[in-house]
Amino acid sequence: MIKVNEYFNGTVKSLGFENSQGKSTVGIMEAGEYEFGTGAPERMTLISGSWQIKLPGESEFKNYKANVAVNIPANSKFQLQIQEQSAYFCEFVA
Repeated sequence: MIKVNEYFNGTVKSLGFENSQGKSTVGIMEAGEYEFGTGAPERMTLISGSWQIKLPGESEFKNYKANVAVNIPANSKFQLQIQEQSAYFCEFVA
């Protein structure tokens, strides 16, 4: 079953699914600034667009290019600055 998620008044939308590789989401974010919280560890990959991420424990945002995975620890918060409409893939790491 595909799960539809919507956050921040519709500026972030994703589709969640589960297959033999585990739980994942794929989504789109409008330009803007966002803060997300995690329950499980996540691996996020920018597919298209432009973003900067401030990971837990870091003091500054860092640029990440497309197809570079970012590991985010469980039970934490991270911030995103999205420069243009961007697509991402998020894997929930067991």
